[in-house]
Amino acid sequence: MRMSAKNTSYFLIMAVLLVLVGWLQSPSVAMGLVNMCLISAIMALGVNIQWGYAGLFSVGTMGFVALGGVATVLTSMPPVHDAWAAGGLRAIFGILIGVAAIALGVVVYRRMQKGWSRALVLLVVVVGGFFLYRAVLDPAVDAIEGTNTAVAGYLGGAGLPIFASWIVGGLLAAGAAWVIGKVSLGLRSDYLAIATLGIAETIIAVLKNEDWLSRGVRNVNGLPRAPIPYEVSLQSNPDFIAWASWFGLAPAEASSLFVKACFALTFIVVLGVIMWLSERAWRSPWGRMMRAIRDNETAARAMGKDVTKRHLQVFILGSAVCGIAGAMLTTLDGLFTPGSYQPLRFTFLIWVMVIVGGSGNNWGAVLGGFLIWFLWVEVEPIGLWLMGWITAPLPEDSFLRAHLLDSAAHMRLLTMGLILLLVLRFAPRGLIPEK
Repeated sequence: MRMSAKNTSYFLIMAVLLVLVGWLQSPSVAMGLVNMCLISAIMALGVNIQWGYAGLFSVGTMGFVALGGVATVLTSMPPVHDAWAAGGLRAIFGILIGVAAIALGVVVYRRMQKGWSRALVLLVVVVGGFFLYRAVLDPAVDAIEGTNTAVAGYLGGAGLPIFASWIVGGLLAAGAAWVIGKVSLGLRSDYLAIATLGIAETIIAVLKNEDWLSRGVRNVNGLPRAPIPYEVSLQSNPDFIAWASWFGLAPAEASSLFVKACFALTFIVVLGVIMWLSERAWRSPWGRMMRAIRDNETAARAMGKDVTKRHLQVFILGSAVCGIAGAMLTTLDGLFTPGSYQPLRFTFLIWVMVIVGGSGNNWGAVLGGFLIWFLWVEVEPIGLWLMGWITAPLPEDSFLRAHLLDSAAHMRLLTMGLILLLVLRFAPRGLIPEK
């Protein structure tokens, strides 16, 4: 899609704003902001695939982002050998028993005729499988969580390169989306939203409480990020120190900028690939079919389209993109903290990005990701400066002055609401609307 001069100007304005942050605050702050804007744009693309392509109102984005985050732990952290020796194989065996019980229950439900006999067999399979699953898993979990709980207490990961975890994050989110879609995509749009939000909260609750899998609220730190170097390694490299001196930078500042620039280039490549695939899908016959289903499901069914199957496809694709973004975010942070996944940040803020940018338009989703995250971060210091300027004539001990300065922390929520209202009033289809 060719960009109009108006749409191009939006991205130029964003570039100018980021440059101003680098000038007024620091280049390191600006580069960190760019990285988070890139990840937010990828998350917005994932939601746009679900909503803009097919009209699926899913508010379970937080769960898929969290699954991408835990994928970095399961894929790239080194295995904890003591924990595996204590109960790793027993834990896997217990999980296999649970999966087998579910699969057997599905077979019984499908193969046996409806009646008391089916209900009785199904009850025995489900209840018996559950108790057997817990009898095998619980002792294994206790043994795993009891191994060096200060620094371990979990199984660890496979020790693979961190970039492999991005693919695993997408696959893990896609697998979860397949299961969720099979259950909930037959629901009405409002019920689908409630169901996906509840499932996302369930995923977070599991990650917080299953310490043997993700260390729970004790968090996982020290995630590897090779081949991107660590700042400490660069600061002890004589060649890098000489290079930083040539640019007139302190080693600490130069190393921070270099690492953030490496992340930014990597994220740009990922965003470019996802954007290219999304645009090709949007212009393809598949994309035209999805828009036809979105606009009129009844007419699409009458033409022989399997609406439920197509909804499942697009739900899986959008969730996979969110899973990739979640793995990228955890890699950037260098730690996995299940308690940090909140609906305001990882679901509703992403929806604001899609609505403001323009649902159904991939470039609009990217613009919304950059703009909304920029404002989410920068509005608070701007609000603090504004309140300081407004209250400057007031006495230092003034109650009103203290109240207004304390209120600056709430500026970001006020700004998000104001922007959403203005866009819905004057540009209801977003800044870059669908064509």
